[in-house]
Order: sequence, then C-alpha cells, then structure tokens
Amino acid sequence: MPLTQRLNMFANNPLDRAGHLRTDEAWLASQIAANDALFVPLWRGDTLVLPEAAAGQGRDVAWLPKAAISAFLNNDVIFLGLNRNNAPRFAVDISLLEAPEQTAPFDALCRAGGVFENLRTLAMVGDMPATELAILAQGKGLLEWHATHGFCSKCGAKSVIAEGGYKRTCISCEADHFPRTDPVVIMLPYLGDKCLLGRQAGWPENLFSALAGFMEPGETIEEAVARETMEEAGVAISSVHYHSTQPWPFPSSLMIGCLAEAENETISVDEKELAEARWFSVTEIKNAFNGTAEFDIPPSLAIAHHLIKAFVEMKG
Repeated sequence: MPLTQRLNMFANNPLDRAGHLRTDEAWLASQIAANDALFVPLWRGDTLVLPEAAAGQGRDVAWLPKAAISAFLNNDVIFLGLNRNNAPRFAVDISLLEAPEQTAPFDALCRAGGVFENLRTLAMVGDMPATELAILAQGKGLLEWHATHGFCSKCGAKSVIAEGGYKRTCISCEADHFPRTDPVVIMLPYLGDKCLLGRQAGWPENLFSALAGFMEPGETIEEAVARETMEEAGVAISSVHYHSTQPWPFPSSLMIGCLAEAENETISVDEKELAEARWFSVTEIKNAFNGTAEFDIPPSLAIAHHLIKAFVEMKG
C-alpha cells in the first residue's frame, strides 16, 4: 500500500531510489547508457525549465537524453531513481559553466524560452507538478552537499563520488562519507483556542510563522521543540504531537513539523531569535487564511502553513 500523500512541498517523490542496486557500478553504468535514461542539468542549484508547450499546460523540467548531456557526464552525476516504467533519471551538475545559457546544448533551449530557475521560485509559482519539484529537491540537495564536501574530514585528502551520488570515498584513507540532512523542528505552540506565531527581524512586518530551530546532538524531537520554544519565546511546553515532515533543500534540512501544547501564555522574546511573538485566536487565523486579517501567514509552500491549518482544523 502506498504512503498517504502529504501536502508539504518537496514531499511525495515518486521515484524508486533503488538503494540496493546503486552500489553496483556496472549496473549504474548500464543505467546511464540506457536508451530511456534522462538527465536534468542543475546550474548552481538552479534547474533548466522549458516554457509551456501550450497555454495552461505549465512549464516542464528540461529532461535531456544522454546524447545532449554527454559532454558533462564527467561532472558530478546523481542517480535520482527509477520511474514507474523503470526508466532511470539523473541530475547533472553544470555549475562550472560561467554562462550555461551560452553553452550547447543549453543555449538553444534558452533561446527557445528555457530558463535556469530557482527551486524556491518554482515552488512558489506552482506551474509544474509537485512530484517534479520533489525530484528536483532531491537532486539539488545532493549536488550541493557534494559541492561542499570534496575533501575527507578524516585525513583532508580529496574524496570522490560513489554509489550514484549517495557516498563519497577518500582516495587516500578510503574513509566513506555520506550526505548529511540537518533535522529542524518547526512547531506551532497552542493553548486553548490560541496559537503562538513569531516574526524574524528580516521578514515583512506583517508576516508571522511557526517557530523553528535546529535539533542538537543527544536530543529528542520533543526535547528540541520544548527547548527552542522556551529559548525563542519563553513559553513552556507540556506535550508535543508530530504532524509531518518536509524535505527542505536550502541547503539540506528536514523540517519536522509538530503541534506543541503550551503551559501558559506568558511571552519573553529572545530578540536575537525573533523580532516579535504573539498569540493569535482561531478566528484571527481563519481571517488570515481568507485574506481579511491584518497579518499574513506563510504560503502553502511552507510546512508552517500546514501546521497552522491543522491547528484551525483541530479547534474548529
């Protein structure tokens, strides 16, 4: 039985990552050479996107055949997985190019309306399938890890990509290094019919969102939620309830969404973390969703949006 689909952006990746097969170098080579293999170029985290074939159809990811991308297959190549027809999909890093829009084969595609687009922008615009965005998030996250982990943290020697992009191996001491994902708790504290939202200093004055912070070593999700809420807003938490997670490839986080029941409404803001924190009633939050409130909440791109929505649904 397939997993229940989540509304969180960058979730619901449809590819089979074939972890049991990608350790086989011969198998990987055969997949790269396969006639139905397709490759998406990523330039400094941006994806090549093609214009709409017809009005209203939405833009398309530029999935290219091997013949078009062959000049770049000595770059970092990430095996993304197999689609439902067992056709392999890859991401290729072309970040060394200074002007990809002037380099074949991308120049012709750009002249025809293609553009290298930021993933966050693509998600905000919402004119392509969420499953495609999830695949792009996978490729972006892995390629950015490789871009910053080219040397062994054990001996300092150069490391090389292995297992289709899911490992780096040191050429000197042979130590293995694996892509990191940084866990972040993002929580919506609530008490009665009110929830607590905060605003960071660099945000628009009327934008409020859920609280968030990185987990620390030796810490449970519940402990991290309680600690971060206390540190940022001075609010004590009595219980924590898991909601959902969201891959967040900016650059490599996993957002762990929770609802957190507070003990009281007293707020003491840490001004290094937040510019402001306020309690909002269910009615005020409903008004924010229908656009009649004097404050804004994050768009559906963000897991915070769905945490706030879950609070409204819980309280009626």
